[in-house]
Parts: sequence; C-alpha cells; structure tokens
Amino acid sequence: MRFRTKGKETSKTKQSNEQPILSNVETTVDYIKEEFKDSSDLIFRKINVGKRHAYLIYIDGLVDSNRIELHAIEQLFKDLDDQRLDAEMIEEKIVSINSVSESTTLTDTINQILDGNTVLIVDTFDKAIVIDAKGATKRSVGEPDSESVIRGPREGFTEAIRVNTSLIRQKIHSSNLKVLSRKIGTETKTSVAIMYMENLAPPELVKEVLARLDKIEIDGILESGYIEELIEDSPFSFFPQIQNTERPDTAAANLLEGRVCIVVDGTPFVLILPVSFWQFIQASEDYYQRFHISIFLRLLRTVLLFLALLMPAFYVAVTTFHQEMVPTTLLLSIAASREAIPFPVLVEALIMELAFEALREAGIRLPKVIGQAVSILGALVIGQAAVEAGIVSAPMVIVVSLTGIASFTIPRFNMAISIRLLRFPMLILAGTFGLFGVVIGSIVLLTHLCRLRSFGVPYFSPLSPLDWSELKDVFIRVPWWEMDRRPEQFVKENTVRKAKSFKPYSEKKKS
Repeated sequence: MRFRTKGKETSKTKQSNEQPILSNVETTVDYIKEEFKDSSDLIFRKINVGKRHAYLIYIDGLVDSNRIELHAIEQLFKDLDDQRLDAEMIEEKIVSINSVSESTTLTDTINQILDGNTVLIVDTFDKAIVIDAKGATKRSVGEPDSESVIRGPREGFTEAIRVNTSLIRQKIHSSNLKVLSRKIGTETKTSVAIMYMENLAPPELVKEVLARLDKIEIDGILESGYIEELIEDSPFSFFPQIQNTERPDTAAANLLEGRVCIVVDGTPFVLILPVSFWQFIQASEDYYQRFHISIFLRLLRTVLLFLALLMPAFYVAVTTFHQEMVPTTLLLSIAASREAIPFPVLVEALIMELAFEALREAGIRLPKVIGQAVSILGALVIGQAAVEAGIVSAPMVIVVSLTGIASFTIPRFNMAISIRLLRFPMLILAGTFGLFGVVIGSIVLLTHLCRLRSFGVPYFSPLSPLDWSELKDVFIRVPWWEMDRRPEQFVKENTVRKAKSFKPYSEKKKS
C-alpha cells in the first residue's frame, strides 16, 4: 500500500498552484506546459477566437476529438464581434456542448485536464472554459463473470463510473436516489460516487461513510478493494465486512433496503455497506425464483458452508482421536485404505488441501480456454496418482473433493475464500485436540462473528442479537406478499415496503 508522503515542492510549483488564470494566454500556457513537462500526450492546439489568440488543451486519448472538432473548433472559427467577446458568449452561443463550465485557478484547470476535459484559454480572459468532451475507450455493458445467474438481468457494471451510476438509476427512478462525489488519491485523483436513498438510508450512516472516505490519505486508488480495506471496521478479521457486486440489480436492491453503495471509477465492483454475515450466502437469483426453490437453495448453501469449514477437521478428529464414533465396517474400510500411508491423518489432509487450493488457483490464473480443463484433469490425475502411490488414502480424497465442491456453492467469492482460509486452523486444532479442538475453534469463531460490526450494524444480525421478525429473509425467503417491511437493522424509518392489504391473486379470488 502506498500512503501519501509529503514531498518538497518548488517555489515555482507553489506559485503556479496558487495563482489565478492570467489574462496573458502565453504566460498561462507556459505554466501548464511546465506542469506537464515531458508529457507527449498533452495537446496544445493554437487557434484564433475572433482576433484573439487562444489554446485548446487536452490529453490525447481521453477526449472525443470529433466532438471537439465539430462542436468547438468549427464554432470558434465563425465571425465574432471581438468588441463584445467574453467567456459567457462562448459558453452560451458558440460551444454547443452539453456541459461547459469555468475555471478560475491554475490548480483547478490542471485537474480538469487530468479528468479528461478540454480546456479553452483565450487571450485577455481571466478564466478558462472547461468543455466536457470525454471520449476515453470504454468496455461495453456485458454479463458479469463472477455472479452468473440462470434467471435475472444479464447486465453488469463496467469500469466507467458514470455508466455504473446510470445503470443503477435505470433501476431506481426516484429523486430520492442521491449521488455524492469525491476525489481520492493524491496522484490518481480517482472519482468515487456515494449512492444512497435519502428517505431510507440513516443520515448517521451516510455521514459515517463520508467521514471515513474523507480521512483516506493515499497516493492512488486503482480498485474498490483499496477503499474496502481502508474503511472497514475490523481490517484484521478474516470475514469481509463490505460486500462487492458486479450486478446493478443487486446494488439497487440493497439501496432500497437503506444501505449505501460506493462506486469507484476504473472497476466494475461496487461496494455495498453495511452488511451482515447472511448476505454472503444469499444470491440475487433467490429473489427471482419461486420462494420454494429459494428456501431449498438457501438451506442447502447453509449446510454446505458448514461442511466446507468443518468437514476435513471433523474427519481428522474422528479418525485420530475418536474412532469409537465410527461404525465398525466403515472404520475397518478406512483402516485398510490407510494401511500403507506413511503420514498421519493431519499431514495427509494438509497435503491434499494445499494441492487442491494450488490447482484451483492455477485454474483461475491460466487462460480461460485451458484453465478449467487443467484444474479438473489435474485434480483427477493427481488424486488418482497419489492414492496409487500410497501417499494419501482414498477416503481423504473424497473428503477434500466434497469440501471443495461445498465451498463452490457460496455465492460471494470473498466469503468463500475466507472459509477456505479458516479451514486450515480448524484442521490443526482437530489434529491436535480432536473434537475438543473443533468445538473450541467453533466457539472462538462464533464469538468473533457476534462481536463484529459493519458500520455499527451487528455482523451476525438478525440472529445475534435475535430478532424473530427479521428471520423471514435469512435462512429462508418467504413469499413476496409476506415481505412487507424492510430490514429494521438498516432502516429506522419508512420501513414499510408493501401495502399490508395486498394479497396474492388466489387469496383475492377466495375473498
């Protein structure tokens, strides 16, 4: 991480930053050239506005040159009344661009150029005209790779911040949706948008988010993960306290429940806060399928989450310390398969788990065309070869494989990888103390989860502290006609989301 360091500034730089735009165009341009010294992509185009010298200044590649040519330069070459020419005339009558503003200081002018705007400096004008003609290359909206669904919208966020905010606005057509802007990073000056529903999000939550963002002092923000790590409550915890998503519908749904979204320029991952533990085992598709299917899938994911965390540890503890818990026939089968194995069960489990994680990481880093094939074939070949060589037993291969499959069912990658990491200390506790170690580790883990906070909201809520009324959208998802209130741990006022008098069609027909 690269935190900001205060370097020495030359007197010339200080002077240029503090000075306003000078009426002498050549002097102002000289200052800007000095600031962008050795920058070959900065374009200075000298033109005449009436009888006055002027410069169009922009960074090549960040602006749409066709828009500049058609809507700015052609208009500026028209016959003008030089006696009445001023900045207001250019803004209102000459430059036919949607967004035109003014800059009065050199610092602001330089920042506007770095933001991808075009700056027009005219001789005898004590201000610069900022023309919004951004045209940097952008990736088109496509289906998100990390959150694929069978049923639901197929659009995902891109790396352009305004595209992302507009995708959310397309979902929520309300003036209550507010967007606040910040610039973070002394060198990158990354644009960050804070989005929230004014009538739903608690004001103290919005203030806290803004306060934490304003305290960040770092040279650059290249991805939303930087911000996530700098503003979360407990950075040393294994568990993520901020959710990230590539899906506009997921962001919109959380905004409607009173949460805050942070959109960072240059990344398709939008941050959602505050969150609870249970949000990480819920998929957006749960709300699009019929509630019977959603209930089954959520219960299945919950069971598999515990299997992904505890299954190898339980196997090691039982086979090492508590053989009396295993049926005799199964115990004899396990003993026979381990007869020629030179390692203890704990070492055997660690070898297989590390090999499985290595294969999974290799499959991700390799090109997509061969990555999946390599990971699957590698697991089959290595597992079979290890069993035949007598390095590991067949039951251990089955346990590790089932554990890996279980971890794949967790919808959120940051929670899935946290469970994968915690599997190793649980294994060591099981191999050292048996089931007592598993129980001790589970108690420590649950205590930690109950103590965690995400922007003041208990991380394990609504299970701890227990709120029966909020459990209808945790392990299960009740039908939509029963979800008439928003989560009260996030929204304190305006909690009603559906009219109580509304009933499904079948109920109306009976009445």
